Amino acid sequence: MTACPTLETKRLILRPFCDEDLNSYFKMMDTPELRESLRIPDESGISEVWLEMAWWLGQWELRGTGNWALEEKASGRFLGRAGLHNPERHDWPGVEVGWALHPDWWGLGYATEAGAEAVRYGFEELGEKRLYSTILLDNHRSQSVAQRLGFTLIDTKTLSHFPSEPHGIWALGRESWRA
Repeated sequence: MTACPTLETKRLILRPFCDEDLNSYFKMMDTPELRESLRIPDESGISEVWLEMAWWLGQWELRGTGNWALEEKASGRFLGRAGLHNPERHDWPGVEVGWALHPDWWGLGYATEAGAEAVRYGFEELGEKRLYSTILLDNHRSQSVAQRLGFTLIDTKTLSHFPSEPHGIWALGRESWRA
C-alpha cells in the first residue's frame, strides 16, 4: 500500500513505482542522453536507481508528493517518470513538476502529457498556489516542455545540492494555469 495515487491520461498510466520497474528504470537512467541531461555521475548504477525509486515512494508517504512511474496504456511499457518533487532543501523553490523519459520516447508528447497531469494534481489535489520546475540551462528539451505547460523562467541560480552549475527556475501560478 502506498500514498502514491494511480492516475490516467489519454495515453498514460501514472502509477507508483514497483520492484519490477528496477531494470527498465535503470536502462532509462543509464542512457547517454539522460546521463548528460541530468548530469548523472558515471559511478551511479542500479543501486542508486533503486534508492531513487524508494525515495519517490517515501516522498509520497511523507509529503504527498513524488514521481510516478509512467506506463504506456496501449502496450504496458515503462516509459519513464514524472511528477511532483518537494525535497528538504533550504534553497528549493517549492513543489516542482518534473519528468524524465527514456530517449526512445522523446518527442512524442508523453512528457507534456504527464507534466500536464502533474500540474493539474498539484493545483487541484494539493492546493498549491505556484508550481516550479528546475531545469539545467542547456536542457532545451525540458525547457520546451515547461513552456508548453505554461511555465515561465523567473530566475537562474545555483542550488545547494548542485553547486557545479546553475539551474533555470521556472514557475507557473494557479491563476495563470486556469486562464
